[in-house]
Amino acid sequence: MPLFTLKPGRYNDRVKTKALYIFGAILMVPVLALAYYGLSPLFIHIQANETAPVSAREVTLPAQVIGTAGHPASGTARIVRADGKAYVRYENFKTLNGPDIRVYLAKDMEAMDFIDLGQVRATEGNINYEIPAGVDIARYRYVLTWCKAFGVLFNYADLAGA
Repeated sequence: MPLFTLKPGRYNDRVKTKALYIFGAILMVPVLALAYYGLSPLFIHIQANETAPVSAREVTLPAQVIGTAGHPASGTARIVRADGKAYVRYENFKTLNGPDIRVYLAKDMEAMDFIDLGQVRATEGNINYEIPAGVDIARYRYVLTWCKAFGVLFNYADLAGA
């Protein structure tokens, strides 16, 4: 004869229901944390209005910033030189925010060969990103806004097509 048996009844149903609620709550914590990490930046808008570098000389013509599916964007991007330094300059730029989005100077649209110019400092406005010394700008065709966390292209500007 078994020492312990559960008899069908209201008490047993309440235990099962309570266990289901606890199990569901435990599963929801990581799901909600991941959703917050992925979605909350979309609602944060950061504006910047950086002036063009003093004595800036245009290296490329302004290229239209083009958004990708689900990531609308607008504005222009170009490369300028000033005081011995080179910069990617966004003007009238607007994009969605996201987790860990970065600006790349890239040879391709898949970000296989790129120079990381740093984290996106603003989602709207006029922004300058310094290009490291020694980079052969002529070898890089695209400026990409890339979500490093998910490996997703947010928008791009084709500098060679400008």
